[in-house]
Amino acid sequence: MKTSQEIAADYSRSPLPAGVATVPAECAGWRLDAALAQLFPEHSRSRLQGWLRQGLIRVDGAVVAPKSKVHGGERIEFDAAAVPAVAGDDLAEEIDLVIVHEDDDIIVIDKPAGLVVHPGNGQPSGTLLNALLHHAPQLAEIPRAGIVHRLDKDTSGLLVVARTLTAQTDLVRQLQARSVKRHYLALALGRVERDGTIDAPMGRHAVQRTRMAVVKSGGKEARTHYLVRERFDKCSLLECRLETGRTHQIRVHLASVGHPLAGDPVYGRAKSGDPRLDAFPRQALHAWRLALRHPASGAEMSWESALPGDFAKLLESLRA
Repeated sequence: MKTSQEIAADYSRSPLPAGVATVPAECAGWRLDAALAQLFPEHSRSRLQGWLRQGLIRVDGAVVAPKSKVHGGERIEFDAAAVPAVAGDDLAEEIDLVIVHEDDDIIVIDKPAGLVVHPGNGQPSGTLLNALLHHAPQLAEIPRAGIVHRLDKDTSGLLVVARTLTAQTDLVRQLQARSVKRHYLALALGRVERDGTIDAPMGRHAVQRTRMAVVKSGGKEARTHYLVRERFDKCSLLECRLETGRTHQIRVHLASVGHPLAGDPVYGRAKSGDPRLDAFPRQALHAWRLALRHPASGAEMSWESALPGDFAKLLESLRA
């Protein structure tokens, strides 16, 4: 899963505004990128900076650096023809989606385990993105079909998708400001005795580059809070809240303190001694609650998702 900052940087592929604009007098003395963000709030500042660096936006006929100052009255021209199509290489596919909320600005999806969010190496189709393009064809004009955050393939649960550029920019800013609340239910091996926080930077594994790891230097800030909900003989049910959103964060953080997730094929290879846990076919992780501010109305909204059948059945067995 990419960080919100990395996703925001990718948005430079979205369509430019059409035509010509003029910098208003009240922006005098501002940086150019800040003035453009004021003029075009549907686009993130990083997206506008990318267009400026690519020469796709000209100021009084010239290519100008994003940090240049404006005086007001400058003529802004957009070379929209030079921007490639956003989702032209991705196909719309009829794939069932569980939609828990949808309006003109956002879609909240309850993703099943096994569904990949975005096409990539080895998975060119059959993803959530392909399903979204079929469900709402206009998402072809939005970077990543409106996807602003991800869940691992075998993690189930809630994620939000933007239906407009303005909503997407707002949601990315909320993720960057850490105001989007994401709560997960995780079944961790071993008895976790108390609630806590794991504050440990993360980066690529030094040897196995497809894996993430807690690193001593050069890593990105990563923080996971957890509450103990239930304890069993060989495992503990935790409620985890992400403060940051690094790739595989919960899986890596819990494994780093000796409590890998049940069923995790990458970070939890040790046997628990309980055949029910050892036979679970995926990481026992479910994004059960999502809360955010609606990008258009500003209303605080939240949703919850019931545990999927395999996870619920495992818990029932452990409780019995």
